[in-house]
Amino acid sequence: MSERTDELFGKLKQGVIDFDEDGVIEAANAVVDEGIDAVEAVFNGLVPGMEHVGELYEQQEYFVPELLMCADAMYAGLEILRPHMTRKSLGVTGVVVMGVVQGDVHDIGKNIVKMMFDVAGFEVHDLGRDVPLEVFVEEQLRTDAELVCLSAMMTTTMVGMKDIIKQIKEKNPNARVMIGGAPVTEDIADKFGADGFAEDASNALKDAINMLTTLKKIKDEADSA
Repeated sequence: MSERTDELFGKLKQGVIDFDEDGVIEAANAVVDEGIDAVEAVFNGLVPGMEHVGELYEQQEYFVPELLMCADAMYAGLEILRPHMTRKSLGVTGVVVMGVVQGDVHDIGKNIVKMMFDVAGFEVHDLGRDVPLEVFVEEQLRTDAELVCLSAMMTTTMVGMKDIIKQIKEKNPNARVMIGGAPVTEDIADKFGADGFAEDASNALKDAINMLTTLKKIKDEADSA
């Protein structure tokens, strides 16, 4: 990676952290003008910036107003870069249903994960935020999605995930469920019966690919048996 590319990715990241919308727009336009890979700019600039913002929020250095201003800066960059993003083939694709659970309206993390799945070539059904529990189950059955991603930013809303996972597994034992969000830990994922837990957006994509690769192997073995 060239020094200039590094510099622009750094500006995108810092611009998001400092909620400097103009700085992000300037850096994103430079990425496009100089023919730098827009996908790399998103994954190595905007996304790490927003992940750092998430850490500041957890440490109570940033609060909801700062979070929203950072998100605005990220979306401003995304608007410029998105038309130049080409899908990357990662060897496995699938159908994904995702949303933020009922009672929770914090969807920044979910939106970053959605963007990464989109770019990776997955078919994404985004239910949005404040999604009633039964809607996840209905949508999984309707789309026959291999993966359902549940997000929650609050401990109070996180508890609803357990019911969703139980219902999805009862209706379709083959479906995989991944959960994520500030209060979610690996222990909670195990306790709730989830198949995976995403610490951040990059991990969500990596874990999803691992899960779906395993699922594909199981299906192939069953078909050939």
